[in-house]
Amino acid sequence: MTVFLYNIFLFLFRVGTRIAALWNKKAKLWLYGRKDIFEQLNSELRNQNSKSIWFHCSSLGEFEQGRPVMEKIKAQYPNFKILITFFSPSGYEIRKNYNNTDWVFYLPMDSATNAKRFLDIVHPSLVIFVKYDYWYNYLTECKKRNIPLLIISALFRKGQPFFKWYGNFHRKMLSCFTYFFVQDENSESLLKSINIENVLKAGDTRFDRVAGIAASFQPVEIIEKFCGTSKVLVAGSTWPADEKIIRKVHTSFPDIKLILAPHVVNEKHLDKIKKLFPNSIFFSELTTHDSRLMTNKCLIIDNIGLLSRLYHYATIAYVGGGFNKGIHNTLEAVVYGKPIIFGPEYKKFKEAVELIKKGSGICVNNSSELTSIVGLLLKNKEEYELKCKNSFDFVQQRKGATDVIINYIQENRLLTN
Repeated sequence: MTVFLYNIFLFLFRVGTRIAALWNKKAKLWLYGRKDIFEQLNSELRNQNSKSIWFHCSSLGEFEQGRPVMEKIKAQYPNFKILITFFSPSGYEIRKNYNNTDWVFYLPMDSATNAKRFLDIVHPSLVIFVKYDYWYNYLTECKKRNIPLLIISALFRKGQPFFKWYGNFHRKMLSCFTYFFVQDENSESLLKSINIENVLKAGDTRFDRVAGIAASFQPVEIIEKFCGTSKVLVAGSTWPADEKIIRKVHTSFPDIKLILAPHVVNEKHLDKIKKLFPNSIFFSELTTHDSRLMTNKCLIIDNIGLLSRLYHYATIAYVGGGFNKGIHNTLEAVVYGKPIIFGPEYKKFKEAVELIKKGSGICVNNSSELTSIVGLLLKNKEEYELKCKNSFDFVQQRKGATDVIINYIQENRLLTN
């Protein structure tokens, strides 16, 4: 792809987004968030005398991936200010008030003019892209200005244009990076196959993130009272297809308590869940003195932000999405050393595949299989404890990517006061 074709693509993308914004909320947010973006940047940053570091994240998942590095840099280099940009509204809208950074903005649309204007205002000492999101003009402008540019927790696949005969334009973007920190050996080998040697298999910073969450766990009093001494199935990020098969487990094991945290928390979805589980109670209805905490068997979480703490209370964890487009975050659950169950759409997710191989992840295809697996884990203490150990080891053996990245920054003096 030539620069000309790339710019045509960006133009068509903008036109398409403007049309979609007439009815699509996400497209509308994408446009509105970039309105007068340079005036906002100028107002916030232009008169700042401090040195800055720019992190770019495509969306929320990449933010969580980059968060351990952001926080460690913030602690070790307090004289530097941190700017985070997002491409997607799903990242920006949730993290725009993140209090451990200095500025959060949408990334202005990629163009040669915008890239120059953006870097003139931000003037970063270091730029870090998280996982992917390659923007030609921003990357090449960083290279022209000799700004150190890192990519962390990167993943590469053989089918990507970088590794094809027609991928010269894409390889040019890769040539802008000072260093690559990749998740696995396959990514490292692929980069070296196109003569990129400034690469290191550091691992995935998400393991550091979830390990940090588990280490700083704060109890949720209402959840503790609900669980009591009962066995608990925590089903997180569920969709309607997940909830239908979980219903059979709920009726088959009346002594187990169920905590259901749906992926979509809106009135329509919550009403459907209530019909499936008519004797359930909503988290928002409860106080710590509510007598229903002791008697009810199903608790529906009707807010967001609790899930990473809920898995702590699980005897068995179920991660939703496997009967939809793909499973959600398994690491939030596995970090607590619990068996993890999910549906069949998991093969595109590296951690899930590894969890199956490790023996701590279990795939189910229907309600009968789920009921059978839950029964086995409850009856067979030895099997249950082995899967718990495998889950715990899975995270512990993969921590440390953040320290590798920070050590590189320190050893190469990329940030100097």
